[in-house]
Amino acid sequence: MSRITMTDDAASDPSFAFQGHPLTVTRGHPLPLGACVTPNGVNFALICRHGTAISLVLYEHYSAEIAAEILLNPDWHRTGNHWHIRVAGLPDEFCYGYRVEGPKGVGHLYDPNIILLDPASRALSSGRPWGVPWDVPRRSLVNTRSAAAQAESPGGFNSRRIVREDTILYELHVRGYTVDPSSGVRNPGTYAGLVEKIPYLKALGVTAVELLPIDEFDENDCPFVNPLTGEQLRNFWGYNTIAFGTPKAAYASNPEHTAPWEEFRGMVKAFHAAGIEVVLDVVFNHTAEGNHKGRTFNFRGLDNRLYYLLDEQGFFLDYTGCGNTLNSNHPVVRSLILSCLRNLVAEADIDGFRFDLASILGRNRRGEVMIEPPVIESISEDALLADTKMIAEPWDAAGLYQVGSFPGGARWSVWNGMYRDDVRRFWRGDPGLTSALATRLCGSDDLHHGRIPLYSINFITCHDGFTLLDLVSYDTKHNEPNGGANRDGTDANFSWNCGVEGPTDDPAVLALRRRQARNLIATLMVSQGVPMLLGGDELLRTQQGNNNAWCQDNAVSWVDWTRAETNADFLRFVRQLIALRLRHPALRRRTFFQGGSGVQTPDIVWHGVEPCQPDFGFESRALAFALDGRRLDRPETVDRDIYVAFNAYWEPQTFRIPASPSGRPWRRAVDTARPSPDDAVGLDEGPPIAVLNPYRVEARSMIVLVSEARVPPRLL
Repeated sequence: MSRITMTDDAASDPSFAFQGHPLTVTRGHPLPLGACVTPNGVNFALICRHGTAISLVLYEHYSAEIAAEILLNPDWHRTGNHWHIRVAGLPDEFCYGYRVEGPKGVGHLYDPNIILLDPASRALSSGRPWGVPWDVPRRSLVNTRSAAAQAESPGGFNSRRIVREDTILYELHVRGYTVDPSSGVRNPGTYAGLVEKIPYLKALGVTAVELLPIDEFDENDCPFVNPLTGEQLRNFWGYNTIAFGTPKAAYASNPEHTAPWEEFRGMVKAFHAAGIEVVLDVVFNHTAEGNHKGRTFNFRGLDNRLYYLLDEQGFFLDYTGCGNTLNSNHPVVRSLILSCLRNLVAEADIDGFRFDLASILGRNRRGEVMIEPPVIESISEDALLADTKMIAEPWDAAGLYQVGSFPGGARWSVWNGMYRDDVRRFWRGDPGLTSALATRLCGSDDLHHGRIPLYSINFITCHDGFTLLDLVSYDTKHNEPNGGANRDGTDANFSWNCGVEGPTDDPAVLALRRRQARNLIATLMVSQGVPMLLGGDELLRTQQGNNNAWCQDNAVSWVDWTRAETNADFLRFVRQLIALRLRHPALRRRTFFQGGSGVQTPDIVWHGVEPCQPDFGFESRALAFALDGRRLDRPETVDRDIYVAFNAYWEPQTFRIPASPSGRPWRRAVDTARPSPDDAVGLDEGPPIAVLNPYRVEARSMIVLVSEARVPPRLL
């Protein structure tokens, strides 16, 4: 190992070498942060406010041995709180990190024995296949040839973003979606494996995939063991970031060198070529460093008091349930977050971001809730991010719940937890839900007053909770395999097992479960707002009653593709309902309904079992509405009329069908009580339904009618 102590502006001596290459060291520049390849060498720049001594440590790729260590001179290599140095003579590929010494005392966690990752890293060294432990520490990685090629070539350029009203979101896990042998892909569990499933996703009708975290994390950091099998569990979901903006190496078919970043960009480009957007789930609320007993990767060793929220005694404030909380509104951290987002858009053309526990972004350094959080404003107003989708999970683990009050304004959409809960409870048969259902169907204007329906990301299920099949198969969670004595995961599932807990051979129970699943999907697709599906729900995937499968890297979490055959009828139903939504702009409004107030012809009319007589009473479990296809918020667009009737009662109810708002004849498009393929049909393929005739809507089912295109002669 060579050690260079900097005492002046430059040093050039063959005795100081890296892999036999003599190194020339100069003062460098404080910007940009990270390792930047220049014609005169590699410029390193790092922010560290309280550090008293910093060394740049250089390694060969996949080596634990230090090849060279350069101690920076604070009088020469520091500008403000930026430490910087330029090194010429480095090979095409090398690894690096920082050794930092600093004060002891309240809130500081400096340890010069630990070599720290650069927060601005784009790639880490020593990537291993999934589940293989790191045999050498991971370091920040630079490949000068890859960096040059990347600067010259575009990422996954998407020439046309999909407007929010036309978006069908589909949440999936990169590994879990294709790792099961039944997926049939050549590179299971990888970015490349996802590319092979693009034709399936295109046929399903989704317009955007929302990927669970792809930033580097350690899947082997899970401390739990399955008490039923003795299996060591893994951090499957990945909400425990080590390096922001660094694609996870184990999700690549080749996890070494810079191949993961290149494969990730290739995946995005392939999705864009198919007309599908890519949205990333990002975790800027905490890191994998945990509390004061956690591991050190970068932030706590650089400046613990700057990067995290601490109390007066220097202990971590935990609003995430994960041991620490990122100090996201500090200018340095805010700049880091923006840099990560901007790099992903500029270099891979990512289409949007879903922010995990986004309410954390609204807390100041004392954990207090801010009215106008600077980091949210910065993201909202950033020019490079202007046409990307921003989605907030508007709550945190400390009880802050901001559905309807998230401070991002109309620039953001939010996961609508109220939609999920109200729709689940309605179809479970709870009383007093018809009024709430009506509000959710209209885009939740009670929550998003002054905004637009597209602010609401509507979902029935997501990664966090029951799958769709489990929602109609279990009354309670069954998380014993997680190793937490079934204490983890929410108890507020609002689920119903249809009479039997878990697996059953009872044909009546199985039929009811499928009907309930169809009801939930159909409701989602006729609601105003942006719908989101959980990947695999269209195949009726089960997690065996586990509603917190974060540590289940096995069949519990993997998509079983044989279900595409065994549940082909349900898959067909979902495709038909997505097609129905995309076919009718009346279901995808940009503005809220005006009803009948102040307009001659209402755009929505509420009905009950009798026309124009909705029942919003406590015991009512029936509701219907009709949309006027002529009264859209896009003047250039005209649609068919649509009628939807819901019956969550445990007995059939007879609805008298009203005339369509435009007077055109009705045809049935959906009846969730009918067997496949009559449960959902294409445009004008269903039978005519006479006006004012009774229609028997079976117990716990719903129907959708769509008017014909022709106008009766009497209306011409």
